[in-house]
Amino acid sequence: MLSNFLQQARNKINDLKNEALKYKSKDFLNAALGGSALVIMADGKIDPQEKVKMMAFIENHEALSIYTTSEVVKTWKDFIDTMEMDLDIGSAKAMSAIGKIKGKDEQARLVLRMVCAIGAADGDFDADEKRVAAQVATELGLNPSEFGLS
Repeated sequence: MLSNFLQQARNKINDLKNEALKYKSKDFLNAALGGSALVIMADGKIDPQEKVKMMAFIENHEALSIYTTSEVVKTWKDFIDTMEMDLDIGSAKAMSAIGKIKGKDEQARLVLRMVCAIGAADGDFDADEKRVAAQVATELGLNPSEFGLS
């Protein structure tokens, strides 16, 4: 039973990676990392422990492994640094990046699944993170309730 569960988990990871490979583009990367920055900043701040945890997550996330680690880290840090300087400007920058894949349904769904996975990475997908994920869904032209976000 455990081996069956592990195999299913491996299959899902490979599916995410294979799906992401179809969309390897700067717009997809920016949308995914802009969304991740938004969800991690859902409470308005990011502490050093969250940064370390997030860096480990994005360096090891299968769907992002199609990009170089340095490209992923630099892009994510750019979003976080802007949000730490001015949350409103940083959030607008991230939403703009997310909006660039609106109408590309499969890409949008993958980005939203990644945002939700990041929100739940610490084992607690809290109300603030769900609220931000719902905003991301709306920006992507997706129905938040379809993802349990409303």
